[in-house]
Parts: sequence; structure tokens; C-alpha cells
Amino acid sequence: MKQAKTNAMRMLDRQKIHYELREFPLDGQKAADHLGLPPAMIFKTLVTTDTAGGHFVFCIPTSEELDLKKAAKAVGVKRIEMLKQKDLLPLTGYIHGGCSPVGMKKQFPTVLDSSAEQWEAILVSAGHVGMLMELSPTDLSQMVNAKLERITK
Repeated sequence: MKQAKTNAMRMLDRQKIHYELREFPLDGQKAADHLGLPPAMIFKTLVTTDTAGGHFVFCIPTSEELDLKKAAKAVGVKRIEMLKQKDLLPLTGYIHGGCSPVGMKKQFPTVLDSSAEQWEAILVSAGHVGMLMELSPTDLSQMVNAKLERITK
């Protein structure tokens, strides 16, 4: 059965940005094993909030952990915390495990971990659980206006 296009895929199509779809098991390490790729190539999308109600998006390798202090500094705020899971769908239009940095209801300040620069292509969620998009870090950064900084522990 063919998967319907997600908002992320439609946005990349509109901008004529090349990507390839990959289906995977739910866990990042299992996805890497399943696809025969290093886990450091597969990036998860994390959404955070600050005390003033601002929202920020961070893309980091699935094998890494977000450093909240580095992340807050990267977006110029004092402190951030992870968005509550129940708030993800209404805010972004995506569910936990299927959140893509591309095609959210609103474009939030986004930071891509600078480790992405070592790869010709990285994989991020395609906006559906179990589906990844493979694209160049440069294309992803341009699409979501992301800055690149080291934001992992």
C-alpha cells in the first residue's frame, strides 16, 4: 500500500528538493541496522519550549542526547525544556515518532546539529511514523532556515 504524501514531502516537492523515502522500524538504532546505515546519519526532531512560551526545533543524531544548555544558547534564550508530548500534535501537526522538521504548522527557529555536515545525506522523519526522508544537510538547512551548531552532550 502506497503511503500518502505528508506535508513535509509536499513542501520538499514544491521547492524541487531531492529526497528519498526510507521505511524503518520505530527505534533509531533499529532503523540504522535495518537500513545498513550508521546511527549518526539518522536525525531525530525534538521540539522545545522556553519560559516565555517560545518554541524551538532541534535535529540531532538519534544516537545522541540534546544538551539543553547548548540548545538554549544556540537560540538565544536562558532556558528551554522539552515540549510535552500532548502538545506536539496541536503545535506542529505531527505526532511523537513522526515529527519532521519540514512542514510543521508554523516554522519555528530550527537548529541542526553540526555533525550533519560530515554526511552527504542525512535522514529525518518524513512526517509519518516509520518513514524517513534522505536529503542533503544543506537542502534541509535551507528548507527550514536552520543554523548549524553543536547541540548534543
